[in-house]
Amino acid sequence: MKEERKGMLLVISGPSGAGKGTIFKKLLANDESLSFSVSVTTRGARDGEVDGVDYFFISNEEYDKLLEEDAFLEHATVHGNRYGTLKSQVQKIMDSGRSVVLDIDPQGAREVVKKWPESVSVFILPPSYAELRKRLYTRNTDDPVEIERRLGNAKGEIDQVHLYKYAVVNDQLEMAYSQVAAIVAAEKQRTTRYFPVVE
Repeated sequence: MKEERKGMLLVISGPSGAGKGTIFKKLLANDESLSFSVSVTTRGARDGEVDGVDYFFISNEEYDKLLEEDAFLEHATVHGNRYGTLKSQVQKIMDSGRSVVLDIDPQGAREVVKKWPESVSVFILPPSYAELRKRLYTRNTDDPVEIERRLGNAKGEIDQVHLYKYAVVNDQLEMAYSQVAAIVAAEKQRTTRYFPVVE
């Protein structure tokens, strides 16, 4: 049996605090066929973040130049900072036959889904707004003003869930991860991506 595979573009999104980043990291750690496309951002690096690994941290001037060059698959201003996914990064990975996973905010995810309809989009939901608030305060990465802004944005983001192909509620991390992994496994077997040759 011979087989060929074509890479897919997997979009993991959801409101801040829903757990999309944690699920995304588990997917990458457990599936060697998935690759991370490093995005650019104008925000400062958080403790432990590495330039070129977590993000490409760039200036507003550099970001403007990339916009002029139409270099982004998607770009958005979120919570006062600018983010973007470079087309060149995504294409390079997919040309190698691997799949690309994007961990992006809902605004950027909607842009990708519109431009790349064959992408596999998964929206991660919190079990409740109360739990979302608790998670945002517990992770201790943002000040209270920023947290309240993120909570305010979450309602509108969750209302857009119907724009995604799949929805997963992250009430228990292992269950949510298993559901996303099952989606990825099924999508890999689509006949538009999987080409088995029976000899």
